[in-house]
Amino acid sequence: MAALDAVLVRLPQPYRDLVVRHQELLKFAVVGSITFIVNTVVFYGLKWTILEPKPVSALAVAVIVATIVGYVLNREWSFRTRGGRERHHEAALYFLISGVGVLINSAPLYASRYWLMLEEPHVSALTQEVADFASGMLLGTVLAMVFRWWAFRKYVFPDEGARVVEDAEQLLKETARSRSASE
Repeated sequence: MAALDAVLVRLPQPYRDLVVRHQELLKFAVVGSITFIVNTVVFYGLKWTILEPKPVSALAVAVIVATIVGYVLNREWSFRTRGGRERHHEAALYFLISGVGVLINSAPLYASRYWLMLEEPHVSALTQEVADFASGMLLGTVLAMVFRWWAFRKYVFPDEGARVVEDAEQLLKETARSRSASE
């Protein structure tokens, strides 16, 4: 929490308020960035090796690995003050929603490869790689992220403030102190 405090203290007051107000979304974005890196490394690791002829399968496996990492990080950091469900229900809903996310994430790559025929021998290897990255890694990830943000808040972690966390309370106290000091 000390690193976050150091950043917050340096921000001008209007931006500090904005960060504090939207800290859950910002944390979700950080977790998304981490899982994007995991997803990309696993996807290309599989696609360039054992799943070379099956890029959609490679992407699905990569998204599943990134989803497991994302569950741990989201539960313990992004949505740590939220809850409202027993842990096994929460995990089941998380993975169900993430399964829909896998389909959403894979759909643009599937369309690129098999409907638009953006694969060798119809196009060059470079065009295929650019199309795979743009459709599978960028477009698919963004579409799945928007869906997951909405669904996680609505169904998996529905109750704001259900899990009291001392760090969150401390951050709110410090923000209130800095507001009153600046006024």
